[in-house]
Amino acid sequence: MHRTARLRGTAGHVWRTLLASAAALLILASGAATPATAAVQAPAAAQIPDGVTAGVAVFDRQTGTFTEQVNAGTPFRSASVVKLLLTLDFLWNRGPSYVIPAADRARLEPMLRSSDDNAANYYWSNYGGSAIINRMVRELGLTDTAPPPAGYEGYWGYTALSARDTVKIYRYILDTAPAPVRDFVMGNLRQSTRCASDDFDQHFGIAGAFDRPWAVKQGWAGSSFPEGTCSSSGAATAKTATAPKATAAEGRAAEDVNLTRPALHTTGTVGAGDRTIVAVLTLHPDGTSYGKAYTDIGRLTRSLNVPGGVRPTGKWYGTWSEHVNVRRDPSTANPPMTQLPSGVEVLVGCQKQGQTVSVPPYTNDWWAYLPQYGGYISNIYISSPGNRLPDVPDCAGS
Repeated sequence: MHRTARLRGTAGHVWRTLLASAAALLILASGAATPATAAVQAPAAAQIPDGVTAGVAVFDRQTGTFTEQVNAGTPFRSASVVKLLLTLDFLWNRGPSYVIPAADRARLEPMLRSSDDNAANYYWSNYGGSAIINRMVRELGLTDTAPPPAGYEGYWGYTALSARDTVKIYRYILDTAPAPVRDFVMGNLRQSTRCASDDFDQHFGIAGAFDRPWAVKQGWAGSSFPEGTCSSSGAATAKTATAPKATAAEGRAAEDVNLTRPALHTTGTVGAGDRTIVAVLTLHPDGTSYGKAYTDIGRLTRSLNVPGGVRPTGKWYGTWSEHVNVRRDPSTANPPMTQLPSGVEVLVGCQKQGQTVSVPPYTNDWWAYLPQYGGYISNIYISSPGNRLPDVPDCAGS
């Protein structure tokens, strides 16, 4: 075994002293290695909330390096992130023009923007099911990705996927895929809708932690996420990860991936020119509400070192109550724009006085403006003492 040579005896002690003195002189001369400077330059460590199991990979395309890796090779059930592979598989042999038939465009665009499950069911059942995953594993050189386990071949959301393989998928799309494929996929991910096709609010994680430009493909699944509320109409449907039965899987399958704990994933790019690829895959304790999981993945994502990412201005606050309405102005006169997930943390940009809201024994005439929603909620639903938030400015013109 090769070992670094060690200086021994008095001569070694003298040399070590001289070398330490020289290094100290260099540091003093340059002024570039003070403790304060080191603290400023140190990258942030991923802060994983208690009870959450996470796989994290953050890749800076400008430097070609990872700035964060936590359990990056651990497979998770993919939920809707697998829709990236369904799209790539469909587009794979359509060159050189890569024209997408109108019927397929009508499926693929909502599948990428709004996570439409019916479209995923269609491609899974018509293009080979697990064979899609095997093809993409070979073509993209994925190492941790596998089809759904035996007995679950029809469940596309049970595909196994890791954070580092997710980064590989985005690197292929951005750096290797034909331009029409790259532009179609990324163009749709940049148009991610706040309300998914099943009325779940899907602008968590990356979409909440950073200002645009960003592009996202999210994923969520769990029996404790019973319905979406991101719709002023009140209509909501349960999120599913199923499809008609497909052909038996080839090769290895995702036998060891947890299929029951609530899953919430945020993946995509952040910054000008899609500078940084971010993949955060999470599992939450059984029974976790959607709002709690939404809040926890938001806190984790905000803790990451993401070059090129711009943090939104405002103060994060927890909320309480179910079906909290977001309004266009600080009153209940107009129909709600949407509803918040129950108990979710929100970014407050400013506040102003408006209509008095009463939830006995409380009343409050202050309203919080949520810049990421473009609307207001009554301060009565914000977890903070007093009617007026003490560290939030008044909205202009209040």
